[in-house]
Amino acid sequence: MKWLTWLNSRLSRWAMYIAVACLLGIVGVVFGSVIWRYALNDAPAWSEQVALILVINVAMFGASAGVRDEGHIGMESLVGLLPAKFQFWVGNLVGLITIVFGSFLAWGCWTMAVSVWTNQIPTLGISEAFRYLPCVAAGLMIVLFSIEHLIAMSSDTKVIPSWH
Repeated sequence: MKWLTWLNSRLSRWAMYIAVACLLGIVGVVFGSVIWRYALNDAPAWSEQVALILVINVAMFGASAGVRDEGHIGMESLVGLLPAKFQFWVGNLVGLITIVFGSFLAWGCWTMAVSVWTNQIPTLGISEAFRYLPCVAAGLMIVLFSIEHLIAMSSDTKVIPSWH
C-alpha cells in the first residue's frame, strides 16, 4: 500500500498543479481575447479553442484530485445515520462504482482520441485527440485513487489528503 500511496499522492498533487495552471491559462486567454477584441477590434481565432481545451483540463484534473482527497460529492449525512457495518459496505459500493466510472471514462475517451487522432483543430493545428487525452489520464487516476481508498477502508486506515 505504501507505494500506491506514494504514487497517488504525487499524481494528485500534479493533477491539482495542472488544473490550477490551466485555470490561470483560461483567465489569461479570455482576458487577452477580450482586450484584443475591444481594443484592437480583431479577436484571435484560436482563443476559443484554447479556452475549451483548458476548461477540459481544469475539470478533469481537478475532479481526479478531488476523488483522492474525498472532495467529491457525497451523501455523508445520510450514510452517517447508518450502522457502522452498513457504512463500510456503502463505502465499498461507492468505491467500486467510482472504479467502474473511471474505467469507462478512460476507455471511452481513449477510443474517441484514437478515432479523431488524424483530425486537426483548424485554428490550432493540433490533433482533436488533445480534447480527450486529459479525460483518459483523469479516468486512470480516478481508478488508482479509488483502489487506494478501498484498500484503506478494508485495513481500517485513512488516506492522507495530498494537501494536508
